Amino acid sequence: MTLEEIHAPEPVPAGHDWMQGAGKALHELLVSAQRRGCLTAGVYESAKLMNVDPDNVAFCVLATDEDDEGDIALQIHFTLIQAFCCENDIDIVRVNDVAKLAAIVGPSDESGETRDLHCILITNPNEDGWKDPALEKLNLFCEESRNVNDWVPTITLPE
Repeated sequence: MTLEEIHAPEPVPAGHDWMQGAGKALHELLVSAQRRGCLTAGVYESAKLMNVDPDNVAFCVLATDEDDEGDIALQIHFTLIQAFCCENDIDIVRVNDVAKLAAIVGPSDESGETRDLHCILITNPNEDGWKDPALEKLNLFCEESRNVNDWVPTITLPE
């Protein structure tokens, strides 16, 4: 039994303004981070970066589709990443639509290879004076979610 199962989060209707605001803020953050080269995609790439330079990671996004729910290896990786993020005070959210995520950040990298979008890290938010208001909104959203015992909130991305 996990902490999330023991202390089930209080359900928040998906139509809530702050939930929609979080989806828009995540979209803005992903676009901005990719433009600045502050986005790392992939479970293994993310784990490697967190192991080498955890102080450089500002935000984590875990993404799954219905097809991924039965993937035990992926769920184990998610559990380890979540533990690492909690230990290092890195805010983390879930997204249940990899296709929407791919539409935002692109399904492939510069070499044309399909990239793994199950884990995305946002890094270097304060480098060169970059203070993203979307990151600040998401940090507040995560803090509010933790106040209702939702330690890894799920965000719905806008259409």
